[in-house]
Amino acid sequence: MRLRKMSQDKATRESIAKQISIEFGIAYSTVYKKIDKILEIWSNEMIISDLSISNIGSFKIKKKNERIGRNPKTQKEHLIKSRKVISFKKSNKLVL
Repeated sequence: MRLRKMSQDKATRESIAKQISIEFGIAYSTVYKKIDKILEIWSNEMIISDLSISNIGSFKIKKKNERIGRNPKTQKEHLIKSRKVISFKKSNKLVL
């Protein structure tokens, strides 16, 4: 199965659901709900542990420490709080 190339820069739930709906003749609302459920499952899995999807890549939650940042325009320094970010490492089998 090959979906048509999206005409926009970013893939959104809406655009993916629309393409799948057209490709398989399934109602858009049904496809959108399924995509939403998949993303919910992935999000919950990432809270517990790392998420690895064959032939696509792996997602990990990394902790960024607190640091001093600087506004490049005004050169004013401010504190950037510690936070968690999601990192993605693509599979060697994924061709971009």
